[in-house]
Formats: sequence, structure tokens, C-alpha cells
Amino acid sequence: MPSFSNNTKAMAFGLGAVVLWSTVATAFSLSLKSLSPTQLLLIACAVSLIFLLALLGYKGQLNQLKYHATQSWKASLFYGVINPFLYYLILLQAYDLLPAQEAQAINYTWAIMLSFMAVPILKQRLTLADYIAAASCYFGVLYISTRGEITTLAFSNIIGVGFAILSTIIWALYWLLNTKDDRPSLIGLTLNFAFALPIILTFAAATGELTHWQPEGIWGAVYIGLFEMGISFVLWNRALKLTTNASQVANLIFLAPLLSIVWLTQLANEPILASTLVGLSCILLGLFVQNWSKRKPS
Repeated sequence: MPSFSNNTKAMAFGLGAVVLWSTVATAFSLSLKSLSPTQLLLIACAVSLIFLLALLGYKGQLNQLKYHATQSWKASLFYGVINPFLYYLILLQAYDLLPAQEAQAINYTWAIMLSFMAVPILKQRLTLADYIAAASCYFGVLYISTRGEITTLAFSNIIGVGFAILSTIIWALYWLLNTKDDRPSLIGLTLNFAFALPIILTFAAATGELTHWQPEGIWGAVYIGLFEMGISFVLWNRALKLTTNASQVANLIFLAPLLSIVWLTQLANEPILASTLVGLSCILLGLFVQNWSKRKPS
């Protein structure tokens, strides 16, 4: 039997994660036709937590989980409020108000947001490439948000666009603060979901969303919890551990929005707007410029 190098395995795991992530916009779009953002988040969080607990049980790390749950409960509560509670609740609101193609394209600008937020939080400095990348990405956001009518600034849904941009701020903040988190990654993620679940449940009860469930969206929520919040994380984490070239694996993420367009047209029957393609091209160009600049020798 042929043997595969660790880098080959890493690319395979990374590609698997990217393919799963590319289906999420379609799953969001289909599920939100039957469930509210809060209901969808509640089911997905519960499913993801069950998966992560089963994985830790399989790896024999439940005792570690118990230890960190008692020793780091403040961190677990803090990070759990940010992600999954706030991040996914706001992201799902964006998907509920915008076509999935627009919400997912805007969401991909989180890497640019992270660079700018790293200046005050991590005391990092911006480069010329960061400014060029930001200009390209946010021109793309503007083009998508106005559906090509950038001179009139007639936004298709300003509230939905606001939620989509806010989700990038929260996601970038989560990863910047996560650099100071000393919990093991898988255990930390599991605790985040464990502490967030009762908060999401309480929020759902307070907003009257524990009733009037439509079963058509439940399987989509289960899919999101299992694949977007669970298995994809394991695959991506495994890819980064196996590879000797992290940037090569990271470049796979550029495939996700392109594959997402395919799934949206084929499975969600969402017609793709020309403005989305133009704007997404600008966003991907900006991300490429930023990624390329960080690979250059200093």
C-alpha cells in the first residue's frame, strides 16, 4: 500500500474541513426558513457539545475536562459568551436578513478585521499590504451590500449588513483573546459550548423561542452542530498539527466561498448575483494580498 507523507495527510484533512465549511451557508439558508436564529443556535450548540464530549471520552480526556471546568470556569464562561453565543447569534441574524451568498462573503473579511484589531490588543503594526488588502476587501463588501449601486449607497439591507460586519468583529476579537487562553484547544472549545448552552437556553426562553418549533429545520441545525461546529474543527486542527507548512494549509480556505456558491445554487436554489461575484472577487483578492505579504521574508 502506498504511504502518504504528513503534509499530504494534512492537505487531505484541511480540504475535508474546507469542504464542510463551504456547505454551512447553504445549511444556514435552508434551516432558517423553518427555525429562528436562536432556535438554530440552541440545537446546533447542543449537538456540537455532545460530539465534543464523545470525542473527549474517546481520547480519555474527560478527567482533564473536569479539572479545567473547575479551575478555569471564569475563562470558559467568558469565551463561551463570545463564541458560540454572541458570534453565532449575530451571524445567524445576518443570514436571516441577507441572501446567504452576501452574508457569507462579508463574513470572510474577518481576517482583515483581525489585523486591524491586533493593533490595540496585541500591539502589532499594520503594513502597506494590510491597508491595500483592507481597501480591496471593504470595497467588495460595499459592492455586495449595495448590489453594485455603490454611487447611490442604496444598501440592500443595512441591518443585515451591520450584523454581518459585527460578526467579523466578534470573531476576530475571539481569536485575538484566544491567544491568551492557556486551556488545551479541544478542552477549551468543549467548555465554551458547555458554558454557553445554558445561556442560549435562557435567552431562548426569555425571547419566547422554546415553542413553535418547525421540524423541517431541525436536521439542518443538527448538521451545522455536527459539521460546522464539531467535525470541521477536528479536521482543521489535525491538519495544522501534521503539516510543516501551515500557510499552505491555510490557503485552502480560499476554496470555501467558491464552493459555497456552487452549493447555494445547486441545493438552496439561490440565484447568484453578479454583484456578489464581483464583491467576492475583491474580498478574495484582499485576503490573498494579506496572506502573501505575511509569507515574504523580512
